[in-house]
Amino acid sequence: MRLPPARGPITEALFGTLEGPPGATPLDAAVAALGADFDNEDTQLALFACYELHYQGFDDVDDRWEWDPELLTLRASLERRFERYLAAVVPHTEGVEPSLVRAALVALTEADEGPPLSLFLQREADLDHFREFVTHRSIYHLKEADPHTWAIPRLSGAPKAALVEIQSDEYGGGRRERMHSELFRTTMRGLGLDDSYGAYLHRVPGVTLAVSNVMSLFGLHRRWRGALLGHLAALEMTSSLPNHRYATGLRRLGIEPAVVRFYDEHVQADAAHEQIAANDMCGQFAAAFPECTGDILYGAACALELERRWAEHVLGHWRRGTDSLLPRRVPA
Repeated sequence: MRLPPARGPITEALFGTLEGPPGATPLDAAVAALGADFDNEDTQLALFACYELHYQGFDDVDDRWEWDPELLTLRASLERRFERYLAAVVPHTEGVEPSLVRAALVALTEADEGPPLSLFLQREADLDHFREFVTHRSIYHLKEADPHTWAIPRLSGAPKAALVEIQSDEYGGGRRERMHSELFRTTMRGLGLDDSYGAYLHRVPGVTLAVSNVMSLFGLHRRWRGALLGHLAALEMTSSLPNHRYATGLRRLGIEPAVVRFYDEHVQADAAHEQIAANDMCGQFAAAFPECTGDILYGAACALELERRWAEHVLGHWRRGTDSLLPRRVPA
């Protein structure tokens, strides 16, 4: 993956600096651009690029940038922007008694009535809709489970064991061909898409990047470990039915079983993960750290709200007959 085209003054200054070695050019211009009004496209892409240095990085960026103090200072400023945005759209949830965390998570996830995107894909979508949907999802699914893995060394006892059990399934139990990211690559290839890591970063809008950025925000900060667990629990508790619908929609279009397997796998796996995440992971973590119950519920609420906003964006464009991706541009 290479740096994508800039989307505003922050990314223009940031990417121009990242193309050189650390310390060669100060990040003053990028810092100065932070004084402007919040721009979701520019801010989300800049934050995503900073986070990506902790994952697989960019071919045209020196790996030494990962822990460059000046870049970490800029990232912290971007994170404060993002946290203020999250606080505005998802008011922080009050804590509950640890024994009530599971019930509170169930109430949150059952009350979620986001746009019926999965129903559209099941009943109405054509192959172009599915290709567009998968292009959006590739930003996360090609590194599926990685953001939540950051929590493993920050836990102990039952919550840690529960998270490891979930992540082991996500990584295919040690078998490459069963890793969820590899199954998703098969889906992409079957739909005629480029399955290389980050191939569509330049096409996805800020609302898609925010879905991944919130995972990295929670994952890379120990203080947000409760929110990261709540985020994962919300994903697992709301996954089985939509994935069943995606699989049904692809079969309706005559797509072969190997291409649909990614979604079939999630129908089965996430039904089991739901119980582990809510009871053994979040429930046991809340019992050990009762002061973090509000964070658990906040992380779950953030997952649901950002997913709702993304689905609303995609389905809104489709209902209007327009493309939900950004215009085609060749990465710099």
